[in-house]
Amino acid sequence: MNIPVIDFSPCNLGENSVLDEHIVDLGRQLKSSFTEIGFVYLKNTGITQEEVEQVMDISKTFFLQPVEMKVPFRRGSFANFPNHGWVSSEAESLNPRRPGDLKEAFNSMSFHNDIHWPSPAFEDRQLSFYQRCRQLSLRVLRVMAISLGLEPEVFLHAHRHIGGEKNGTTLRSLYYPPVNSELVKEDQLRCGEHSDYGSITLVFQGQAGGLQVLSTSGEYIPAPCIPGTVLINIADLMQRWTSDHFISAIHRVLLPPAGDSSTRQSLAFFVQPDDDYLITCCDGSNKYPAVKSGDYLNDRLAAAHGDS
Repeated sequence: MNIPVIDFSPCNLGENSVLDEHIVDLGRQLKSSFTEIGFVYLKNTGITQEEVEQVMDISKTFFLQPVEMKVPFRRGSFANFPNHGWVSSEAESLNPRRPGDLKEAFNSMSFHNDIHWPSPAFEDRQLSFYQRCRQLSLRVLRVMAISLGLEPEVFLHAHRHIGGEKNGTTLRSLYYPPVNSELVKEDQLRCGEHSDYGSITLVFQGQAGGLQVLSTSGEYIPAPCIPGTVLINIADLMQRWTSDHFISAIHRVLLPPAGDSSTRQSLAFFVQPDDDYLITCCDGSNKYPAVKSGDYLNDRLAAAHGDS
């Protein structure tokens, strides 16, 4: 099984009007991918490879600094935005049963003036790309709603405050440093098996591989970098929202082969409904109990960071 690649040209960010028949066709393709595997590649979205590389470049400059230069921006340093900032290697275990993940991250989650940034250029690049991802996410969510026969704005109503204080949507710049196989702990990975927490996730990958997705048959399949595309996956709250119609698939990032000292980079835009939005099954069933988006996110973050 391979993850499908879908042409998103009709809803490209440069398009101001979209024909209904194009949305219906895109919806049919997305629905198929999201019900069968939970992941899909989109090409021709309007977000260019150059934009992606610019954010990766300035992020890597930050990650390659000495630790003491990064500590002032560590996650937890900003009282009103506890998930914003730098996450050091092994500080996070996305599979809490494994040792800490061998990756660093910088979480960008707000435009608020209380937040400090490593440099004006870093801030500009991160926030500009955040806005581009926000725009694309809303277009994808609209097509998803139509694909299920729902009112087109139903998911958009829950994402009104992306970038504000009452929404946890986060752009993560991720850096996987070279791995010294002699120092790796038993069962340690670059990123442990997990599902994402919110609505959908947009992923932009560098060339180094390692990302794998658990298929419905129980086998892991590769999700390689395809330049010019964005990899989109369903997250937990969307699976609950759609009563398991859309699949929030488990995924992981493996260690490189022994002796491979290459680094890995990616950008992940984790789309989260507004904190106070109550997620209930959109088919009217009681398959999952209602849960507030912010409460669910906080519980999952606490588990990943050992705070629970």
